[in-house]
Amino acid sequence: MRFLTKCAFLLFFIANLVGCDSQPPIEVSKSEVVDQTLCQFAKEVCEQSVNNQTVSLMINPVFTPSEKPLDIQLTFSVPVSDVQIRIEGRDMFMGVIPVRLETDDQKSFKGTAIYGSCSSNYMVWRTIVSYKQDGVSKSTWFDFLADNQ
Repeated sequence: MRFLTKCAFLLFFIANLVGCDSQPPIEVSKSEVVDQTLCQFAKEVCEQSVNNQTVSLMINPVFTPSEKPLDIQLTFSVPVSDVQIRIEGRDMFMGVIPVRLETDDQKSFKGTAIYGSCSSNYMVWRTIVSYKQDGVSKSTWFDFLADNQ
């Protein structure tokens, strides 16, 4: 009798454990976290402040696709000289992409660039800007996500 009681209790316990497993799994949705330190060209022009000078960058198309021509517009709040920009991978070496700029007023600069695609789904590029203001060399950078749909 004691053996039957233990077996019945054991069967009841096992049946309850199996019952727990038969519940449908809870689906966890993947939320996309946007890194707020990256430029979001679809929302706004990206700006940096360097010693009372505002430097703005805009790239079109705004989702910055890989292997497609990108129109780059760089704007300064006061006239500058010797402006140079290059694009590099922030977290991995992808080469150095120089951008040839044109200007009419030493405040607004335009250029075009193309960068390659990366095998990962998350590639952050850095646009490094160097220039002279009143004969003093200065620089800043802008980080943005490639293929930012």
